[in-house]
Amino acid sequence: MSRHHRRRSERAGRRAEWIAVWFLRLKGYRIVARRRRTPVGEIDIIARRGGVLAFIEVKHRADPAIGLAVVTPRQQQRIIRAAGWFISCHPEFAAFCLRFDVILTAKPGWLCHTVAAFQPETG
Repeated sequence: MSRHHRRRSERAGRRAEWIAVWFLRLKGYRIVARRRRTPVGEIDIIARRGGVLAFIEVKHRADPAIGLAVVTPRQQQRIIRAAGWFISCHPEFAAFCLRFDVILTAKPGWLCHTVAAFQPETG
């Protein structure tokens, strides 16, 4: 991937995150953190509403038909581990119900918020 293409993708990703933040705010969420880096991974958006703390992965794709397949099981595990790290550093959120969402953006004006898109394995 060329440096120019990588920069363009990065800009599109940041724009998608900005759109997702405003979308969430309009739905009544309070943004707790954006682009939170942990030693085990990054979380695009952490937002709360009521007793729910949502860890949200934002993806921008040219084709909306791609759907949730853009968040691979490996990425899901990375996000889940990063969420655990975040909670361990912020015990004030320990009693919240944790949820893992995906916001997918595509062509201008197209956005899909999948609530509880994935969850940690229990066992």
